[in-house]
Amino acid sequence: MARIAGVDLPKQKRGVIGLTYIFGIGKSRAKEILERAQVSEDTKVADWADEEIARIREAVSQFTIEGELRSEVQLNIKRLMDIGCQRGIRHRAGLPLRGQRTKNNSRTRKGKRKTVANKKKATK
Repeated sequence: MARIAGVDLPKQKRGVIGLTYIFGIGKSRAKEILERAQVSEDTKVADWADEEIARIREAVSQFTIEGELRSEVQLNIKRLMDIGCQRGIRHRAGLPLRGQRTKNNSRTRKGKRKTVANKKKATK
């Protein structure tokens, strides 16, 4: 099992797909990394030789990934909240940021429904 950037890559997957298990690496960046490391995209992770893994590690180290990228994203969100811009306010409230309507959907951001009871009518 190849371990790159603190992530165990699945052995049975193709190299280009296996690299996407690392936070911050998508398909296009995985292709670019394998191209730099001169490794075939179709080779399974289990079939990588030690020198190929070393070249891939070297290519991956050129990018901001995993913990460093996560902390960078969190700092960006914190900055938005501190300056009080629209996106920061939406982050703080746990609502969608990019103009989506919230009357019917947006359950992913808002969480499970919180039922509010109706007011009782006054008896005469």
